[in-house]
Amino acid sequence: MKEILTILLTVAGGLGIFLLGMKHLSEGLQSAAGGGLRKFMSHATSHRIVGVGTGIISTIIVQSSSIITVMLVGFVSTALMTLPQAFAVLIGANIGTTATIWIIAYAPDPQMLGFVGLAIGGAMYFFLRGEKVHHIGLTVIGLGLVFLGLYFMSKGVMPIRENPDIARMFQAMSASNYAGALLVALCAVLLTAVIQSSAATVAIAMTLAAQQLITYEVAIAVLFGANIGTTATGWLAAIGGTAEAKRTALAHTLSNIIGSCVFIWFLPLFVRMGQAIFPNWNEVSTQIVSGRPVETLTHIMAPIAVTDTVFAICRGVLFFPFVRPFSRFIERLIRQPENEKPHLSALKIGAKISPVIACDQALLEVNFMKESNLELLSCVRKVLTDEADEDDEKHILHREDILDNVQREVTEFLGSMMSKRLSIDVAERAQRLLRLTDELESISDECAQVLKVVRRLRKNRQRISEVSAALLLDVHDRVTIFAAAVTPLIRSPRGVIPLEKIQGESRELHEYVRECRRIQLGRVGPEDPGSSIRVLGELDIINAYERIRAYYLNCAETLAGGKR
Repeated sequence: MKEILTILLTVAGGLGIFLLGMKHLSEGLQSAAGGGLRKFMSHATSHRIVGVGTGIISTIIVQSSSIITVMLVGFVSTALMTLPQAFAVLIGANIGTTATIWIIAYAPDPQMLGFVGLAIGGAMYFFLRGEKVHHIGLTVIGLGLVFLGLYFMSKGVMPIRENPDIARMFQAMSASNYAGALLVALCAVLLTAVIQSSAATVAIAMTLAAQQLITYEVAIAVLFGANIGTTATGWLAAIGGTAEAKRTALAHTLSNIIGSCVFIWFLPLFVRMGQAIFPNWNEVSTQIVSGRPVETLTHIMAPIAVTDTVFAICRGVLFFPFVRPFSRFIERLIRQPENEKPHLSALKIGAKISPVIACDQALLEVNFMKESNLELLSCVRKVLTDEADEDDEKHILHREDILDNVQREVTEFLGSMMSKRLSIDVAERAQRLLRLTDELESISDECAQVLKVVRRLRKNRQRISEVSAALLLDVHDRVTIFAAAVTPLIRSPRGVIPLEKIQGESRELHEYVRECRRIQLGRVGPEDPGSSIRVLGELDIINAYERIRAYYLNCAETLAGGKR
């Protein structure tokens, strides 16, 4: 019992170190790439071949197809990519993710490489200065942990062969027939979905195969299942999200399921191919474990790695000619509701993986807020002209409540993301988005305030005079024009902000509003007993528009980098 517990703890601990290493490796590479990776991927829309190449390169850069999948879900949701373009990148990502297996397969001494990676990475991260150096140091630390985790998993499974009961349990797994291969693949699907890493699942299979606890055929069958299980991350990112997000996740899952189901029938061919390329795959070496000699297959990892790559390429070749028809099929399976609005909660899992995508999702909400404010200004004008009915007034207050909730959601969402290690450009973008949501929410408050003032005047049996109404409408129209000029600037990627021009228009509008305020104060007189109450309300409306002007100016200055 003690021996079994030792084996379980060693393997589990090794798996934990491996997964932690993959996390640091991916985060470090992604941070080092910064916004460049996002721009590189979002521009890969010209051709399917370019998309596949982008997927391969991007996945090799971040060493995680899960991150690329989540980024694609975000790109499709934000209309930076169409579904066919994203699917082409996914084909490449499935090929690029095999690079991790090649690194594992050709690690000469995982233990020594692990210690070297921790030593060099730790020195770079803790003793050298510079953000880029720190990101590279974190990457090297992650790579060291990957090798160290692989070493402990290998060390943990070595004694299993000395325990006949456990060894028989593993050796009972067989892929000599298609039913057995499908069962092994199903187990790999479940394991990969739980640990969220196909590389870890394949690494475990490679370790067991090296210790002769599972056959070469079983290890290859694991590849087919791991490629399906890894798509679970995309669903965690898409559940509760937009139809486009779900389509991307479904395209990834369905293509991997079809590819695995088709090519698992060629499993014997894959096995013979690997054995032919590496004829010495079954060469045996002896290691001493607990004072006993243990035989291991020293070269079996290389044919597993090449099989994984060939399988990914074959799956890509299968779907490459049918990217557009397959995408249309997915679109028919998942219909897009009318007036669908994305929700941040849909990609909270994605935010933990990719801060860049967290910002993209927050930008969706910012876009919703900026368009809502223009709509609110249009409704408020109807209030000033007495054209608004009860439904219009309820809509203003309801939309203002919605924007309050959106601002709170964005703040919590980006706040949790900003607690992570971020590159400077991503952190600055998150701060800009936080400031924009605060300013845009304040604009909606002022629109609701105009309605409340009009209602207060009605309650006091006061009406805005025709002369004052004309003046207020003029103020409203000028502020709306200013808002319409600033609103298109709130986009991503950031463009050139004509800040001096906007500041000049803002100053002119400010002076005009001051003059209107002075004119309104002059309308208080003894000949109109109720004029003081009416003029006070009208001044409140003018002041609300003045604040709206200031909020839009703050948005422009935030976008230009003048405020944070």
